[in-house]
Amino acid sequence: MTVTLHPGPCGGTAAAPPSKSAGHRAIVCAALAAGVSHIGGVQFSRDIEATLGAVRQLGARAARAGDTLTVQGIGGAFATVTRPVFCGESGSTLRFLIPLFSLTAQKVTFTGAGRLFDRPQDVYRALFTAQGLRFAQGPAGITVQGQLRAGNFTLPGNVSSQFISGLLFAAPLLDAPTTLTVRPPYESRSYVGMTLDALRAFGVTVQARALRDGGARYTVAPQPYRPCDLAVEGDHSQAAFLAALGALCGPVTVTGLAAGTSQGDAVIWELLRRFGAAVKTENGTVTVGPAPLAGIDIDLADCPDLGPILITLGCFARGTTVIRNAGRLRLKESDRIAAMQRELAKFGADIEADADTVTVRGAALHAPQTPLDAHNDHRVVMSLAVAALGAGVPARIDGAQAVAKSWPDFFAVLRGLGAPVEEQDG
Repeated sequence: MTVTLHPGPCGGTAAAPPSKSAGHRAIVCAALAAGVSHIGGVQFSRDIEATLGAVRQLGARAARAGDTLTVQGIGGAFATVTRPVFCGESGSTLRFLIPLFSLTAQKVTFTGAGRLFDRPQDVYRALFTAQGLRFAQGPAGITVQGQLRAGNFTLPGNVSSQFISGLLFAAPLLDAPTTLTVRPPYESRSYVGMTLDALRAFGVTVQARALRDGGARYTVAPQPYRPCDLAVEGDHSQAAFLAALGALCGPVTVTGLAAGTSQGDAVIWELLRRFGAAVKTENGTVTVGPAPLAGIDIDLADCPDLGPILITLGCFARGTTVIRNAGRLRLKESDRIAAMQRELAKFGADIEADADTVTVRGAALHAPQTPLDAHNDHRVVMSLAVAALGAGVPARIDGAQAVAKSWPDFFAVLRGLGAPVEEQDG
C-alpha cells in the first residue's frame, strides 16, 4: 500500500489504541487458565493474531466478538502440536511461547516472517543447552524439543525483556519453585512490570525483589492460572505518535490512557514536556499542543519503542537531541536507526549515529524528492507520517501497509484528525 500525505491543518481528539504489549500478555495468561476469560478492548493487529494462533495450538479456544475475546484456557492440558507455530513478525509471540511450548515435551518448530529470525535468541539457546534440551535455529525458524525444568536461572538484563517474560509465563506450570535472577544493567524493566501485572490479574503470585546492584530476582512457586475478565488499557507507545503530531501541528487530545500504568513508554509525556511541548493530563486524557521545541538528552534503555518518533521530534527541535542506549533499535523489524536516518534525510534532516547513540540536530525540513520507504516497519511508517504532517510538506510512503503489524487503523485515525491522507493499494 502507498500512502500520500498532503499539507493541511491537523488536530482534534482520538482514542489511543489498546496496548499491544498488554494484549499479548492477557491472551497468553487466559490461554493457560482453567476456565473462561473475557478480554475486552483488543486491537486485532497482525502481532496479536499471531499470538492468538499460537495459543490455539497449545489447545486454547478463542472466539472474537467485536473487540472482545472469549478464551477457554487449557488449565495445563497441552494439546498435541501437529504443525509449525507461525509467529509472523512478532518477537513477543515467539519469545513468550518458546518456554510454554517446551512444556509439551514435543518437538515444536516456530516459523515466522520478515526479520524475525535475525533477532537474537541466545538467551534461550544457552538455557535450553544447559538443560540438555534441543534448540536449533536457522533462517527458516527455530525447533525446540524437551521439557523445560524448574531451577535457578540467571539472565542478562541488557537483552530483550521478552526472554524474562517468557520464563515467567512458564514458571507457574513447572513442578518446583523457579527463581529468575536478572543481572544489571536491567533495561526494559517496565515491560516485565507489565508481565507481573498480567500474572497477578490471572491469579499468579510472583515474589519480586530488587537487588542492590540494580538487578532483580523473581521467585515463582507452582500454581494454577485462574480465569479473569479484563479490558486492555490504552497504548502509550502508540499514543506517542498522536502526541507528537499534537506537539508539531495540533493540539491533539488522546483519550483512553490508564493512570498509574506500568508501561515504560508512558514516559513520552515527560519527554514532550522536556522538549517544550504544551502537555495537559487529566483523568486518562492527555492534550498536547504546539510550542517551540528544544533539543534534549534521552535515555532510551527502558522505552526503546519510542525511538523512531523521538528521532522525528528531534528534527523539529532547536539545537541538538541526543538519544542514548539506542542500540537495540537496530534489532527490530528493521534497523530502525539506519531506516530513520535514511528516510528523514530525504526531508533534509541532520542525523548522526554510532552503534548505541543517535544525535539529531534540528533543521528546516523540505518535501522529499523521492518516495519514502517503510522498511517493512510499522513504527518507521508512523514516524514518517508524523514528520510529513509536522513539516507541512507532501510525502509518499511506499509499503505503508506495515502499520497493520500493530495499528491497522492508524491512517483512518489521522484522517479523523483532519490530516489529508490518500491510500492506494499496490
